[in-house]
Amino acid sequence: MADNKAMIHERLEALRGEMRKVSADYFLITSSDYHASEYVGDFFKVTEYFSGCTSDNVVMIVDASSAKLWTDGRYFISAAGELEGTEVELMKMGEPGVPTVPAYLQSVIRKGQVLAFDGRCVTSGAGKLYRAIAEKAGATVNGTFCPQDTIWNDRPALSSHPVFLITAEEAGESYEEKAARVRKKTEEAGAATLILSKLDDICWLLNMRGGDVDYNPVALSYFILGQTSAHLFIQESELTDEFRAYAESNKIELHPYDAIFAFVKENTFDGAVLADPTGTSDTMLHLLQEKGVKVIEAENPTAIMKALKNETELTRSREAYLLDSVAVCRFIYWVKKNIGTIPMTEVSAAEYLDHLRSEIPGYIDLSFGTISAYNANAAMAHYAPTAEKCSTLKPEGFLLVDSGGQYRKGTTDVTRTIVLGTLTPEMIEHFTVVAISNLRLLYAKFLEGVNGVGLDTYARAPFWERGLNFNHGTGHGIGYILNVHEGPQNIRWKARSAADLTEFKPGMITSDEPGMYVEGRYGIRTETIVECVDDETNEWGHFLRFVPLTFAPIDLEAIDPSIMDASDIQKLNDYHRLVWEKVSPFLQGEEKEWLRESTRAI
Repeated sequence: MADNKAMIHERLEALRGEMRKVSADYFLITSSDYHASEYVGDFFKVTEYFSGCTSDNVVMIVDASSAKLWTDGRYFISAAGELEGTEVELMKMGEPGVPTVPAYLQSVIRKGQVLAFDGRCVTSGAGKLYRAIAEKAGATVNGTFCPQDTIWNDRPALSSHPVFLITAEEAGESYEEKAARVRKKTEEAGAATLILSKLDDICWLLNMRGGDVDYNPVALSYFILGQTSAHLFIQESELTDEFRAYAESNKIELHPYDAIFAFVKENTFDGAVLADPTGTSDTMLHLLQEKGVKVIEAENPTAIMKALKNETELTRSREAYLLDSVAVCRFIYWVKKNIGTIPMTEVSAAEYLDHLRSEIPGYIDLSFGTISAYNANAAMAHYAPTAEKCSTLKPEGFLLVDSGGQYRKGTTDVTRTIVLGTLTPEMIEHFTVVAISNLRLLYAKFLEGVNGVGLDTYARAPFWERGLNFNHGTGHGIGYILNVHEGPQNIRWKARSAADLTEFKPGMITSDEPGMYVEGRYGIRTETIVECVDDETNEWGHFLRFVPLTFAPIDLEAIDPSIMDASDIQKLNDYHRLVWEKVSPFLQGEEKEWLRESTRAI
């Protein structure tokens, strides 16, 4: 701990030295890359370098005497542990008395001061807000400050992996067809050109996949789509002969990845440019504005197109989830059969599940690092065990496993909390509440037009009725052979941005994952992936509902029927009947008998 404290102090002092050189009073750092990505390659882990915090959603603000780090509820416990002993102060997003980043800046910036940030790693929307705060205070902004480029001597290289193509048959639509739709929407928005920076948007549009971010099959790139032109900026080392031929046949002009800003500076844009403020960088926006280009700031048309899966994507995703669910069921059986009889750790359990997935036809990779968390470790929503630091599993308490795979047929995600042995009455009560919450959202029926804030109450109400809560969103969109976290739709109780108000529509695939976390003791989460489908249309309106894509039992050993309504018990029995019908044909012998018992009606 002392060594870590000294190392972080040394790095922050070096940073402050660079700040003094440019007269910067505050340096704002994000955990993002140049593409507003949630998960990034090692080259972009700047907040981790300066703080030691490995959380994915981070903003840091450093001044001459302090360093503050904001992150969300998924990471409160792990971040507190990583920052312990350092001078970096944890700011728990959304907690009472904790100001937001903008509010904090408003409270500290004074006339004549300078706020600095690397505009490539700040979205244009956020940059506009920070600049407005500085201007109101009489301060100035330096949006080109990149001290990490000089301080971080052993910085990893940019990730680079050869891209591969998803065929039109696998995607359900060719690039040419997608581009035509996107061009039409761009034109309807009043723009002639669309600039795409978000990696999953680019990969979806091009039917291209890569390997530049762990578990997210994306390639570092930018894409500029005109009404008659297309320009892809990508590292030369990523281009295969197959992709070069594909680009040529589709009239996509290839450029080096690092040539994007020079191209924007030198290119003549005919008409307005559409740039999404949640994905376009502050640097990109200012280059366009300096050229006098009219910029229309609106959501990328690719975002909602990508979220509304076509029938090919839905059919293949259903197939991927079924085989993935079989693997999860086999894993739960294996854990329950062997706990207490063979040596087992969080890591060895995860490795066994990862192995089962690797045997599924079309397997590409995991969709994120498997979270295998025993008892107290599960109270950290995104805990990551390692061979050097993990717990031994015992026949008592809970094992929470959150995992998923990338397949040629889709991207999966699932969490089940497994009973290993003796539980307290409180653990059983909390597990049952999580199950009630999950099932009420799973079986929700709702009018078309509802958004995730409206839907969240289905899941959150059983907690709130008991004076409880969980400190993360209830659901996120999921990609198709793409990022396991995909917008714009999500399910959460409070809107933070326009995306949180996205209406649910048939074809969206979303997670349903309430949880309960008691720090220092245990964590529980049940995650079932759902597809939004049409239900009925009558004189009262058009109704939608969810159907499950995940088929894995909810552990009956931790269910207390006495605190469930009759309708909740029926929902649990109905879901388990589906699990049995879907998965049992793939199992034999003891595994099949275990599933029969685990999905019995209560």
